[in-house]
Amino acid sequence: GEETRPTSERNKESIFNAIQFDIQGRRVLDLFAGTGQMGIEALSRGAKDAVFVDAAAAAARVIRENLKRTGFEDRGEVIQADFRGALGRFGENRFGLIFLDPPYDGGLLRPAVAAVLKKGLLMPGGLLVCEGARDEDLPEQQNGSRILKSYLYGRTKITLYLREAPGEAPDTPDAPEDHNPAI
Repeated sequence: GEETRPTSERNKESIFNAIQFDIQGRRVLDLFAGTGQMGIEALSRGAKDAVFVDAAAAAARVIRENLKRTGFEDRGEVIQADFRGALGRFGENRFGLIFLDPPYDGGLLRPAVAAVLKKGLLMPGGLLVCEGARDEDLPEQQNGSRILKSYLYGRTKITLYLREAPGEAPDTPDAPEDHNPAI
């Protein structure tokens, strides 16, 4: 239904083409998860585990069913909560890959990006993948993270943030491979 707002196949394919070398072994947070398709796709491509967050009870049920159907229920955790309430549950847990895809008309993308980055949920070298309306601009830099790349697809803008390691300049040749995503 409308509550799950699945990412179009074209956009999903484009996102995963861009981040394909930055998934293996990472912990994933799928915030505003809808059907869970982004986190489940990451699991199918070698992510270590995934946490799925959605406020809608129907969406949480669908995610659990999809995890069971795909055989990933042992690597996925589903939290039914709004994003602000869920962020308080993570404590020191950090993620290497975070997906944010709030409803376009809700005005939630900017506050969600700010909250995730302020809370420090994205580990150094981690990627934050934001899906929003084409005309929604996000800050170039925030809390140790910077926009790595943006893509436009119809009415959608995909923005990738990279979390820099403390004291590390962008594109440092001696940086560990995990800090320079292949995008």
